[in-house]
Amino acid sequence: IKPKNFGVIIRTVSEGKGVAELQKDLLDSISKWESFMKKLPETEPAKRVWGEMDRTSTLIRDILSTDFTNVYVNDQALFEDIRSYVHEISPEMERIVKHYKHKEPIFDHFGVEKQIKNGFGKTVNLAGGAYLVVEHTEALHVIDVNSGNRTASKENQEENALQVNKEAAKEIARQLRLRDMGGIVVIDFIDMHKPANRKVLFDHLRELMLLDRAKHTILPPSKFGLVQITRQRVRPEMNIVTVEKCPTCDGTGEIKASIVLMDDIESNMTYILREQNEKNVTLCVHPYIAAFIKKGLVSLQWKWFFKFGQWVKIKEVSSYHLTEFHFLSSKDEEIKL
Repeated sequence: IKPKNFGVIIRTVSEGKGVAELQKDLLDSISKWESFMKKLPETEPAKRVWGEMDRTSTLIRDILSTDFTNVYVNDQALFEDIRSYVHEISPEMERIVKHYKHKEPIFDHFGVEKQIKNGFGKTVNLAGGAYLVVEHTEALHVIDVNSGNRTASKENQEENALQVNKEAAKEIARQLRLRDMGGIVVIDFIDMHKPANRKVLFDHLRELMLLDRAKHTILPPSKFGLVQITRQRVRPEMNIVTVEKCPTCDGTGEIKASIVLMDDIESNMTYILREQNEKNVTLCVHPYIAAFIKKGLVSLQWKWFFKFGQWVKIKEVSSYHLTEFHFLSSKDEEIKL
């Protein structure tokens, strides 16, 4: 099918494709070449005749398959570009490209943000209750498989371990592609005593890894039950932050001592009741702090009553962090301190 006076480079993704499909791709490339050659004589210097595909088109080219049911795009110009490109490479799939027009952010609408947080965290939960723990070091990546709340009798332990390991292998193959983890990956599967089961798991993992476009090598389980994978990175590794700084301790791991917190509350209360002469004040605190203030026959709340000569209401707000507190006036407006 190679035309005269042309050279052809066959990419590895072409493996297993039929002649008709390869010829169609080749004719598309020739059509682009002819279009380029027609433009060239008329083009003035410094004007682009032909450009490399943008990142979106490259991504569509690499991953688009018949498994796709919809491709949603929230940008009009990008939608037109993608639809045009898909029409060019696969006209029958043009209908799946759709313009997202809702006011709600596209990631929120489809739950992508939540999936990213769940999928890129240190712990990845599996459907059956098992989970993976993914650790990264300078030298290698380590994935530990845990059965979680899945338990079985002694007779079924081996079978249960195999099922959990196969389920984990599927997610591990997916995680390697999602995060594009390159270099050495060591997987600590749940121990299995039967060599036949270890072989079943190894073959299952190899089959799952066939979907991975990156060059990789999988070694059989070692005598310690570890599976080693070397994988070539296709793009920069995805490192998404899935944890947030604690609003209570500001990431230090330490919070204000409760006795100091009570001093702060009482100090502010003194200013509000005696300096600003506020009446019918309400103190809003976390439920744990509220319980501490109300605790005992002669509670802090009663001590404040005797000290200030007026009753301070305590309101529990579960959304507050432990050391957060606010004062409300008689009109339920926050008193600025």
